[in-house]
Amino acid sequence: MGVALLSSIVAGVQYDLRTLHGLWMAIAFPQLRESHPVMGQWHPETTAQRVAYRLWSVLGGLGLLVGYPLTVFGFAVRFYVRRFDRTTTRIGVVGTVGLAIVVWGGLTALARLRFSTEGFLAVAAAGTVAVVATVLALVFSRVGGRLTTVVVAYPFAVVAVFLPPVVAALYSPTLAGVVFPESESLAIWLLDNVLVVGDLNALLRARFDLAGFAYVGMWTGLAVPVGWTLGFVVTLANLVRPSDPDPDAGADATGD
Repeated sequence: MGVALLSSIVAGVQYDLRTLHGLWMAIAFPQLRESHPVMGQWHPETTAQRVAYRLWSVLGGLGLLVGYPLTVFGFAVRFYVRRFDRTTTRIGVVGTVGLAIVVWGGLTALARLRFSTEGFLAVAAAGTVAVVATVLALVFSRVGGRLTTVVVAYPFAVVAVFLPPVVAALYSPTLAGVVFPESESLAIWLLDNVLVVGDLNALLRARFDLAGFAYVGMWTGLAVPVGWTLGFVVTLANLVRPSDPDPDAGADATGD
């Protein structure tokens, strides 16, 4: 059983790597896409073509060191996206929005009992924004195709999920003990590893302190790149395995 599972995983990895590398090669050599499986695959003929082909191939191989882990991450994200998509299909748009109202309305009711008036109003506002973001995410995921889904729907979905808990954490010591340390660790990593271009990290550190509603601003700002990243890795997974089914979807699942 263990040997068979390992063999299946290795075969899947080999298939993924071949597909990713083939997609990469076809960017510079579109003749590869036009090759007929019976007549044979196109091969470079001139010396210049062969040199360019080899260099491009090596560059693509190096890119797989980064691209394949993203693809694996994309498979995991796509699994949960498909589950959510099937759930929204079953209960419909109205049911999904109603569920969001129940969840964030419940958080708002809890805030009314445990927080100050200011905290209650802040959580209520965040819940309202999250419900509106849920509606917009659903709308844009169903119109305009893949590009609109990635560019618009995914960021709205991130806002819908993360905004109310972050706002509630401003007034709840229990939530604050979870949300704020993790947010601070993420902010430090982004400043030290991503926002180093043009000394943007130094500018942000000089002008802003990560305290209070700055956490809300941080997560609201992160919604766009996080949403785009999730959409990109799911799209990458779809390119590699466009019809890879998950356990609950059946053999014909295509997913988003």
